[in-house]
Amino acid sequence: MSGGLRIRDLRVVFDGFVAVDGVDLDVAPGDLRFLIGPNGAGKTTLVDAVTGLVRASGSARFGETELLGRDVHRIVRLGVGRTFQTAAVFEELTVLQNLDIAAGAGRGPWTMLRRRRGIPDDVAKALETIGLADRRDDLAGTLAHGQKQWLEIGMLLVQDAKLLLLDEPVAGMSHEEREATGALLEAVSGERTVVVIEHDMDFLRRFARTVTVLHAGKVLSEGTVAQVQADPRVQEVYLGHAAKEA
Repeated sequence: MSGGLRIRDLRVVFDGFVAVDGVDLDVAPGDLRFLIGPNGAGKTTLVDAVTGLVRASGSARFGETELLGRDVHRIVRLGVGRTFQTAAVFEELTVLQNLDIAAGAGRGPWTMLRRRRGIPDDVAKALETIGLADRRDDLAGTLAHGQKQWLEIGMLLVQDAKLLLLDEPVAGMSHEEREATGALLEAVSGERTVVVIEHDMDFLRRFARTVTVLHAGKVLSEGTVAQVQADPRVQEVYLGHAAKEA
């Protein structure tokens, strides 16, 4: 089982603008946590701070290890992986080669790209988990939008990431792709801690175990989907008319 994420008094300030304002957040090991909130609430900035992309004060511990102040590549080596809103895959390489590169950060490029008789166990397992075993020899650029997102998640799996931070993974997906992505997240969260930034409320209702709502850089509400939906503050600043009509 992976470690949990423990954030205390996290603050991120850009030229006097407070983007994240003293956030406390606990994500238990094995949780499938959704972060929601209006645009500008600080969701992506919080993830950027945890992964070393922006400077922050306070504390963000994964397991027993403090992440703040570490370089991005060192945070990755500690088992923290993330995706962005646009999938970052090597489109001119095959699905298998993408996974091979992700799995072999310590190996030379010729070792990673050469054709092998067999596929490493971790790569084979990832191919099955993300549902792309039958596309392994296809160029990543030929994949559908949702499949590219699955490949990127697979690249985190072969890196043995134990904390996955996913930024709007189902944006632009079809209903079928969203359902498959939700099932994938449920499968991988058993052995890992998964945090999802999301705007798709139907997807959240279907798959979130716990929800944290951010507003103006602060935690507005937290709990189960039902608890968060019933919170008048959340209805006012985020759910709006949709919540009143439901």
